[in-house]
Amino acid sequence: MVDGWIILDKPLELGSTQGVAAVKRNLRAAGFGKCKVGHGGTLDPLATGVLPIAIGEATKLCGRMLDASKVYAFTVRFGEESDTLDLEGKIVATSDVRPSWQQIKAVLPRFTGPISQVPPAYSALMVDGERAYDLARKGETFELKSRDVVIRSLVAEPVADPARVEELTLTAHVSKGTYIRSLARDIARALGTVGHVTMLRRLKAGPFEIAQAISLDKLNDVGKGAPLEHILLPLEAGLVDIPALSLDPEQARAVRQGRVLAGLPFEDGLYWARAGSVPVALVELSGGSLKVQRGFNLKDVAE
Repeated sequence: MVDGWIILDKPLELGSTQGVAAVKRNLRAAGFGKCKVGHGGTLDPLATGVLPIAIGEATKLCGRMLDASKVYAFTVRFGEESDTLDLEGKIVATSDVRPSWQQIKAVLPRFTGPISQVPPAYSALMVDGERAYDLARKGETFELKSRDVVIRSLVAEPVADPARVEELTLTAHVSKGTYIRSLARDIARALGTVGHVTMLRRLKAGPFEIAQAISLDKLNDVGKGAPLEHILLPLEAGLVDIPALSLDPEQARAVRQGRVLAGLPFEDGLYWARAGSVPVALVELSGGSLKVQRGFNLKDVAE
């Protein structure tokens, strides 16, 4: 059995589900048989960067990864807006206006903190039982509701010509549910012009950073005999952003059986419980009582 994470540096034009399929294919080729595999957050085919892929028991943390904040680098090209808000679509609006560096610096604070944004028409959101992008491709007209998101930070890189900026590259730390293409569209419109995304790279997803990511070639090496342990991160790598709670063998046995532990002298909150170094469960502590959110069926845990 294989349990843990492979952090793929997703290349251009590879879909998230294709990334999952590549992991499955290489694990099979390496002799690991059928493994449960899932990803921790969709990344558009025209985006690159951090794609966390969970294997085995780590798939129980995929939902938590979907809720995690993300960090993206992206480039906005001013003067043209496409229907997809990126390079893939057709141009639907143009403008001769180009913002100055001073105008950009004045506008960006409006897009930091809690904001409301309308998702792109070309998105995977459901509209009357159909994906929005399917409706958009059919040319149907529909409205998507605005959603509240949080932009924790938004930093622009210096530009070549401060008087007339053709392209702007930014780094954004955003909450779940944020659409970078919508953010780029809205920044351009606030600057009195239009724009679309020409580059999108995810630098961080939850606790996973681009420095931990491997190339597709390196993943494919595993299917040709390279050691899996060179690219596999342990399950607990997806839990480093929350505190660990050490259990004795009797407590670990109780948690594995789903029983509530009471009288624990720790602050309320989310923890990952471990027996020695082995994860036992994702748990919630409230008023000294511990309840299991997700249990992990890993070897060497006290029975």
